[in-house]
Amino acid sequence: MRFGLDIAQQRVSFAEVVRRAQLAERRGFDGAWGFDHFVPMYGEGPGECFEGMTTLAALAGVTSTIRLGLLVTGATYRHPSVFAEQALTVDHASNGRFEMALGAAWARDEHDRFGIPFPSTGERFDLLEDTVEIVTRLFTGDVVSYQGKRVSLDRAQMRPLPVQRPHPPLWIGGSGPKRTLPLVARYADVWHAGGADYAERSRQLDRLAEQAGRDPASIGRAGSLSISESLSEIRRDLEDKISQGLDYVVCGWPGQGDDQVQQFAEAVMVDYR
Repeated sequence: MRFGLDIAQQRVSFAEVVRRAQLAERRGFDGAWGFDHFVPMYGEGPGECFEGMTTLAALAGVTSTIRLGLLVTGATYRHPSVFAEQALTVDHASNGRFEMALGAAWARDEHDRFGIPFPSTGERFDLLEDTVEIVTRLFTGDVVSYQGKRVSLDRAQMRPLPVQRPHPPLWIGGSGPKRTLPLVARYADVWHAGGADYAERSRQLDRLAEQAGRDPASIGRAGSLSISESLSEIRRDLEDKISQGLDYVVCGWPGQGDDQVQQFAEAVMVDYR
């Protein structure tokens, strides 16, 4: 089992974001994870919120071993080629510690406030599929022409090659049976989702992967874990997730702060390595 820590880069200073990432590294977490929004997702009124990809680039310079990612990068927020260039930069800035996670995006109000187009669900998934295709093709370093459903490329080339070959691990978030899971089955290195039907969706993913000619075991299974409860409750929740086949959990930043993170790392996380 691997463990990430959500450093929650909202309603805190950037110095605190850095401190949390460094704390996660010291406590032995495998990954430090942020989110991909421009405004806080909880709490009332305005508050600090730092853009995700540039946050990861900055964290790459103040950490040395922990892996870095966003849960998840919304395909609507950046042109796929821009995201590919950003991902390549973070991969090099971190010396190969970048986890590349993508999703279709969902926060309509945020899009409206910032003037970012928020197309229909089907169009967003078309864009997500184009993004996956474009990013993975550009990471080859080859000259790429691609005719997509929403975005096309004409003799595009991106250099240097990524540190991680053929590309940083690709996470896809979500559990929709019609669009998300088939995309996960074809492309993803890790699937991140949650919900009461996780085990059922996981079995469906196994079948789709086999139909796509992939070994289902090659796709990691990830979810989220609250560590704000008692250690006994956390352990029960973790055992339940393991029984469903998860091999990676991203732990939400606890309201109790550093002490709870330390207790979890020393009393629970160490037993599941």
